[in-house]
Amino acid sequence: MAKDSDTLVHDPNGGLPRLLEIMRRLRDPETGCPWDIEQDFATIAPYTIEEAYEVADAIEREAWGELKGELGDLLFQSVFHAQMASERGLFDFHEVADTMSDKMVARHPHVFGSQTGIDSPEAQTENWETVKAAERAAKGAKGVLDDVAIGLPALLRALKLQKRAARVGFDWPDIGQVLDKLTEEAHELAEARETLTQAEVEEEMGDFLFVAANLARHLDVDPEAALRAANAKFTRRFARIEARLAEQGKRPEESTLEEMDALWDAAKAEEKG
Repeated sequence: MAKDSDTLVHDPNGGLPRLLEIMRRLRDPETGCPWDIEQDFATIAPYTIEEAYEVADAIEREAWGELKGELGDLLFQSVFHAQMASERGLFDFHEVADTMSDKMVARHPHVFGSQTGIDSPEAQTENWETVKAAERAAKGAKGVLDDVAIGLPALLRALKLQKRAARVGFDWPDIGQVLDKLTEEAHELAEARETLTQAEVEEEMGDFLFVAANLARHLDVDPEAALRAANAKFTRRFARIEARLAEQGKRPEESTLEEMDALWDAAKAEEKG
């Protein structure tokens, strides 16, 4: 058995069976890696989230040479969780794969069954939501928002909550109303600085961000993607400021805000070319 395992572990073309065996060996209580053996679902979950973001980052940067490795890292997270579940007698990786296969077949009856009338992405989205609603009902979910995952990034969860509420008619019909609400929340936030406690200021800030996510939804913009792009733009332009200052033999902390503002405007103008 050990010999067969070693052969598989060192087989460069071993594919998924090789990865599963490597994971099993890493978690072996007698011969495995102490760090891997010590982990549980809770300690690995943050790494799972991090790897998902690194996949998104590689795609955002169109770093196709890195994407293979990032997808592998994310796959390894699924393998790690499945191995821990198998050790507890909950399920194994093959059951994970079968569950996903069953779900995809059930949610695509126009591909794997006889359903007709789904001839556009919009029609598929509507059908997808109908099928998911039936699945939620079968699980015993009673409230419209019951199974929107709490662990999602807050901005993404806000978007999902709003989409779910909108499907049952709880939504502003006009984007102008959303803009009015955003202006109202901005005014409340400005006033909160002077009159409210820090906890109340935080609450007002949360309201403002929640409405901003709703505005993004009405504009058909992914707020997470938009914010990632804004972060990238800020990073790029600030790096330009640092480079210009370095040419002058200076660092940001040795410069004035006015100097850096002028360099920011120059970087902005260069980009718009």
